[in-house]
Amino acid sequence: MGDPHGIGIVGLGVISRAYLDTLAGHPGVRVVAVADLDAARSAAVAAALPGTEALSVEGLLRHPDVRTVLNLTIPAAHAEISLGAIDAGRNVYVEKPLAATFPDGRSVVERAGAAGVRLGCAPDTVLGTGIQTARAAVDGGLIGRPISASAVMVTPGHERWHPHPDFYYTEGGGPLLDMGPYYVSALVQLLGPVRAVVGAASRLRAERVIGSGPRVGERIPVEVDSHVTGVLEHVGGALSTITTSFDAVATTAAPIEVHGETGTLAVPDPNRFDGEVRHFALGGTGWHVLEPSAGYVGASRGIGLVDLVDADGQRPPRAGGEFGLHVLETMTALLRSAAEGRRIELTTVAERPVPVPLTRPEEWAAPRTSGH
Repeated sequence: MGDPHGIGIVGLGVISRAYLDTLAGHPGVRVVAVADLDAARSAAVAAALPGTEALSVEGLLRHPDVRTVLNLTIPAAHAEISLGAIDAGRNVYVEKPLAATFPDGRSVVERAGAAGVRLGCAPDTVLGTGIQTARAAVDGGLIGRPISASAVMVTPGHERWHPHPDFYYTEGGGPLLDMGPYYVSALVQLLGPVRAVVGAASRLRAERVIGSGPRVGERIPVEVDSHVTGVLEHVGGALSTITTSFDAVATTAAPIEVHGETGTLAVPDPNRFDGEVRHFALGGTGWHVLEPSAGYVGASRGIGLVDLVDADGQRPPRAGGEFGLHVLETMTALLRSAAEGRRIELTTVAERPVPVPLTRPEEWAAPRTSGH
């Protein structure tokens, strides 16, 4: 296997713990350095990872052993940190979305291409057994020709549990750019790229109240639409409807359903790596659970970065930058369509990544270290 691939992590918020569960102790990678605006937080994380240094962002980008930067900053900082890493000659894997705006995302992809570095982008949940098994069923003709799909994500809002939820309600946030990447990525995995969109959006209220942590009770402004719905026209002809909301309370709808001429698939939550894929055949009498047939078994956040490292430049990473850019354009075009009241044609086309064969944990993972 050779020496572990050196990783530097910028941003040590809530999501970083999930990434460290996968990366800490993995034989193929080593967390060389970490950086965060909160120096005490950075020092605490480094202290829990033997051989890891707590550095400034600038120091991390220049560390000779950091080959790939894992960018876990807030969306508004994604492009700045990614571009800095690319300019330093580092590969980048960035948390979703690729950037807060489509032009910024396009700049990141173009700069990475010009620099000859690899670029990856979350979500990597679509590489788990849930979405990959559903994709294998669609590709295998189980439901016949795909006609349509629906995707639904509703929640009253992340301010109920997140102690610092401000970024969810500023540029780069909102239900579509925050949670939409899971659903749009899954729809593109299942049905192929999107050629045009039509969207509508609304904003329920101008303020939100933080529900937990040291700022409980504090009011924060809402600067983005908090309920977004729309239609995606896929290149292959299928139509997807999507609803993402920080205003609704609950739903009984399946996270994703895919309808074909001879059957329907109920697809599990794309915010998770696994879950039951259910099939209802034309003329059938009920739903039947499909056995997992594809995907990384037992995967967790960070598998997309591991996949990028394993690709080693010999193939595109399965959670790649161009795919992330297409997802970002799809979402920002939906918001533009809602604002302008018209159909928007997309300018990007992303090839579906190579499918993930059924891959057991012992083939991709290692025992996790204690404390992470």
